[in-house]
Amino acid sequence: MSENGNPPVPDPQLLEGAKAAFKQAYVPYSRFRVGAALRTPDGRVFLGANVENASYGLGRCAEQSAVQAMATAGARKFTDLVVYSEATPPASPCGGCRQILFEFSPEARVVCVNHHGEVVSGLVRDFLPHGFRLEQRDDGHGVGTK
Repeated sequence: MSENGNPPVPDPQLLEGAKAAFKQAYVPYSRFRVGAALRTPDGRVFLGANVENASYGLGRCAEQSAVQAMATAGARKFTDLVVYSEATPPASPCGGCRQILFEFSPEARVVCVNHHGEVVSGLVRDFLPHGFRLEQRDDGHGVGTK
């Protein structure tokens, strides 16, 4: 999914952050660890790890955890995201995560990498080509837009 056939090398700071988050994943059921690190336009880095729960639907993916940390800190946009796993090929964001990422930054670069150095990359919009956003109205209600 890379733009020109040559996958980019993951940003070293984001890759190290994603690896650190990967180690903190709480995965007692699947044992499938994922770490994510994203960077905002002002250079701040936010980490996320997947966190499972006995009520499976209440678990959170690493990408969602990173976005939640970013939003909690007041940021509303990111420019780059690295997702780290031991999956072959590298795990990419799930459908739900793709829509959440699209909500904040459809033009952000995503680099998925595994422990072998394999890379899958593209823009958020490449991972979710028909994502949507709601436009906010003055009365607080949303209107669907693309």
